[in-house]
Amino acid sequence: MKIERYIVLLAGLMVSLFVRAQFDPQMGQYMYLPMAYNPAAVGEGDLMKVAGLHRMQYVDIQNAPMSTWFSFSSPFAIGKTRHGAGVRFLNDRYGLFTTQSLYAQYAYRQKLGKGYLSIGVDLGFVNVGFKGDSAHVVPVGTDGDDYHQSGDPAVPSSSVSGMRFDLGAGIYYSTPVWWVGASYSHITRPKVDWSTGTDGETKEITLVGTMYVVGGYHFRLKDHRDWMLTPSAMVMSDFASWDINLTLMCDYLDKYRWGLGYRIAGSVNILLGVDIISGLQLGYSCELPTNKLLLESYGSHEIYLSYGFDILKPKRTNKYKSIRYL
Repeated sequence: MKIERYIVLLAGLMVSLFVRAQFDPQMGQYMYLPMAYNPAAVGEGDLMKVAGLHRMQYVDIQNAPMSTWFSFSSPFAIGKTRHGAGVRFLNDRYGLFTTQSLYAQYAYRQKLGKGYLSIGVDLGFVNVGFKGDSAHVVPVGTDGDDYHQSGDPAVPSSSVSGMRFDLGAGIYYSTPVWWVGASYSHITRPKVDWSTGTDGETKEITLVGTMYVVGGYHFRLKDHRDWMLTPSAMVMSDFASWDINLTLMCDYLDKYRWGLGYRIAGSVNILLGVDIISGLQLGYSCELPTNKLLLESYGSHEIYLSYGFDILKPKRTNKYKSIRYL
């Protein structure tokens, strides 16, 4: 029974690492942090916003993925044109791999119908590392034979890292009722060189781009205006494999939120949220695998926190008219 348990755990981790190798980090509360994967969403609305999200995946499993996003964004106007700008940061750890990235974001926003159409770009750098000195290597002669190799020439034998320029782009359309967007990361397919140390040999890893397609709709109940339902979906693909996240949120008084999500890769998600004070939003999600990994971990957990405030309020004026002077 103990051997079967380890086999299930290993299989689940291999599936997780395979998905991670194909995709950028995933998040369950994607609807609250769109600028993390689509630069065209930066500056959406009339609020300057500071936001962060921390995700712990497969809690209680060693070397399980852990990701932290941080973003600062702001809308601004130049004459009669609307724009958005910001920065975003990602710190990601999965297995023996680490990734840190920092991007400047810009979006041009054009009024179209009842909403705004935005086109945006990510410009920044990505650093990828590998803890080769922590890799488990089977020594020669294991189990009384000489078949096993003491090392793999494709795997660095020491801790290595490298940095490269990176570029992403996206398009986004939003109205007060619905939104839809598409973006693509790692357009430049950055190739990170890893130096292995004194032998001068280098190894490299190429980051494959991910396409995101996201959309959602706010549906306010006709006879109960205090209640609102928000179905949304995210599709991720690198054109070799794909994943879909479906979510349904329920809002009460535009302050309290809860919902359910389903990811076809094999998990269900429970989401909660609240507006603590005006502009300050807190969110939490618990994602549970639908396979036997549920018996080996405490699921995946996310905490989201953001604060937004107005910067585009109409200018006040002291001019007034009185009927006494008409």
